[in-house]
Amino acid sequence: MGMWQPYYRQALNLTKASILGHTVAVHRKIQARFPPLFSLKIDLKNGHQRHLHLHCHQLMHTMGSINCKEYNTTGNVTPKKEQSTGGAVGSYQSKCTSSTSISKDTNMPAIQIPDIVDYTDPVAVCNAADLKENEMKQVDFDEDTRVLLVKQNGRLQAVGAKCTHYGAPLNTGALGQGRVRCPWHGACFDLETGDIEDFPGLDSLPCFNVEVSSEGMVMLRAKRSDLAKSKRVKNMVARKPEDQRCFIVVGGGPSGAVCVETLRQEGFTGRLILVSRENYLPYDRIKISKAMNLDIEQLRFRDEEFYKQHDIEVWLGVGASKLDTAQKELHCTNGYVVKYDKIYIATGCSSFKPPIPGVNLNNVKTIRELDDTKSIIAAVTEETRVVCLGASFIALEAAAALVSKVASVTVVGRDKVPLKAAFGEQIGQRVAQLFEDNKVTMRMESGITEIIGDDDGKVVEVQLADESRIPCDLLILGTGSTLNTQFLAKSGVRINRNGSVDVTDFLESNVPDVYVGGDIANAHIHGLAHDRVNIGHYQLAQYHGRIAAINMCGSVKKLEAVPFFFTMIFGKGFRYAGHGSYKEVIIDGSLEDLKFVAYFVNEADTVTAVASVGRDPIVAQFSELISQGKCLGRGHIENVENREAWTAKLLEPLPLVR
Repeated sequence: MGMWQPYYRQALNLTKASILGHTVAVHRKIQARFPPLFSLKIDLKNGHQRHLHLHCHQLMHTMGSINCKEYNTTGNVTPKKEQSTGGAVGSYQSKCTSSTSISKDTNMPAIQIPDIVDYTDPVAVCNAADLKENEMKQVDFDEDTRVLLVKQNGRLQAVGAKCTHYGAPLNTGALGQGRVRCPWHGACFDLETGDIEDFPGLDSLPCFNVEVSSEGMVMLRAKRSDLAKSKRVKNMVARKPEDQRCFIVVGGGPSGAVCVETLRQEGFTGRLILVSRENYLPYDRIKISKAMNLDIEQLRFRDEEFYKQHDIEVWLGVGASKLDTAQKELHCTNGYVVKYDKIYIATGCSSFKPPIPGVNLNNVKTIRELDDTKSIIAAVTEETRVVCLGASFIALEAAAALVSKVASVTVVGRDKVPLKAAFGEQIGQRVAQLFEDNKVTMRMESGITEIIGDDDGKVVEVQLADESRIPCDLLILGTGSTLNTQFLAKSGVRINRNGSVDVTDFLESNVPDVYVGGDIANAHIHGLAHDRVNIGHYQLAQYHGRIAAINMCGSVKKLEAVPFFFTMIFGKGFRYAGHGSYKEVIIDGSLEDLKFVAYFVNEADTVTAVASVGRDPIVAQFSELISQGKCLGRGHIENVENREAWTAKLLEPLPLVR
């Protein structure tokens, strides 16, 4: 395709009259060799030459570009080799396998001609003067298609208007430099390509071609196949029989699911196996404690056909029993032993059952996986009296999900207020009030010392630390978790006392070709102290899967994610981004109205984290700020009249050292 580019560049660099002449010449030369290619006919008197020029201008910008996907519906992709460790990772060069070849013209060697008919005619969506610099605007392409239009550095770009995770309107999100971040959950998309760069979610945004007419109207063209969609799956390579390598991903959670897809997107053509202990294809785990009546078809990321189409072997109901790094073999619970060239381990964690007398009685449940929620729902009736032990996020979400379905719900927690460690006492107190307002009884600064059952082995009541008793037909344990790394014993992979594994900034363990991510990885996070921690965040797990895959494919990509947590409780969305200790929480807004921003400030007067309810996109903006290598200090938020003035820092030049 690049052989055409000089023709168009010459044409577009000349005067308007010459542009028309060169454009016509190029069109006729191509049409003479392959008449059906262009449906447009050149007529200097009826204005079609401007429409043709639009095609040529579009081709000039896409031929040989890393984003040639615009004209390619079935092409394969191969990873571009990095020129340096600081280069862009995950770039693609499309190969238009479905296009037509011209090779007989001695002046125009063999080239691939993309099918431009796949694009719609231009649609006027607004006046270019309507957008200011660094402004985002949602426009209508047609009655069913919304587009995010952004002006930055004097250039207009257009991508899908909705986040591919849960459909948040991106025009209300956080605009960074060349990318936009979802206001709800922090997923991040490149404005040039539409590709997802930070999570949650799996899919990328569709892109639109942008032109400005001579009348100053913004003209958009869409790929017809994208019109019915609000998301796009990145191109993936097919497996090649001659590629004898085998990569294994252990763990069917969010991290493993992203890893296998990214491996195919980054050009891995060997054998690819996903080993999953659960009996289900990878699914949206965060929903199970918030809406317990969802089935696997509503939760799963991809269907079985997707994995077959991309030659990803999925072993369901299979765990890892041993890793032999000397022989590069994974031993599985089904008796299989498989050799690997590289392996990614993201086995997550399992629910912890505290050693309380009676903990193994019937109707004492944990909640972490889909089968857990199925078991809970099966035990629930309108007469059920539920007790949730622990004031963790997952226990609170379960309490909120069940209170309208049962006779009563009681939460028992050891701290003075729920979520004190994460949010501080002020916000924790407001959370407790929110639960009490919704008929959940809160028994804080307490614990369960005994679980009492009947003759049938079912729990009937629990005894608290003060020796009082609560009637209980169903006890849900939200009492922490243990990391699933026992099978790594004697593997040579160093395991910390808490079961986590130290990894480099590229998610490599101390053993070559063994990568570790998700909950079990003790990894650096992008932030002020650049601490090494293991954090059980859904967004971070997915991000680890992407980074591991890129590095497994031979590129170089460092960890740069900012932890972003979110939950929904009684219709109120809680957001939190950042990490680190704090000495003070500065509240901007109203806790009572649940419309506030909380700034967590440390001993050095630096903001280590930001939380909010009802104040989107402030947390997404903070996440983007930290990801840019910038910081926020007390001085930036002391102006009570305008505490959000700091958000202007997002569009300031990036620091030289990040």
